Amino acid sequence: MIDVAVFNAHRAVRIRRSGVAAAVACVAGGERRKQASVSVVFIGNSASARMNRKFLGHAGGTDVISFPLGEGRRVEGEIYVNLDRARTQAREYGVRFAEEVSRLVVHGTLHLFGYDDRTALLARHMKRQEDRYVKILALRKGSGNP
Repeated sequence: MIDVAVFNAHRAVRIRRSGVAAAVACVAGGERRKQASVSVVFIGNSASARMNRKFLGHAGGTDVISFPLGEGRRVEGEIYVNLDRARTQAREYGVRFAEEVSRLVVHGTLHLFGYDDRTALLARHMKRQEDRYVKILALRKGSGNP
């Protein structure tokens, strides 16, 4: 079973659970995982910067931070998505805000499933998978699915 919890901790923007759950489930299905427990927390720039500094030792905010919490076949973890950064990136990339949020949830989920983007080679592989899942989600949404 794929269990997804959504927490809207951003001061102004609220994201519906259905789209977030669809993104996590899409990645889980594509990665052939049947069990996962994922919490997705939507935050802003200041919370992102605090977390990035405290847990990763990096200055400034980031768009998404993932924390794997378990090991084995059952994936457990938390994903923190910076909605302020998502809005800025959506404008920069010329995409809808919802698409950028979906991309960040997919990216964070891929990290929970073991993908890494710390080298150029790993980042290219992860980006291909990310693009694949975002495309699948867009096609599903276009066909009337959540």
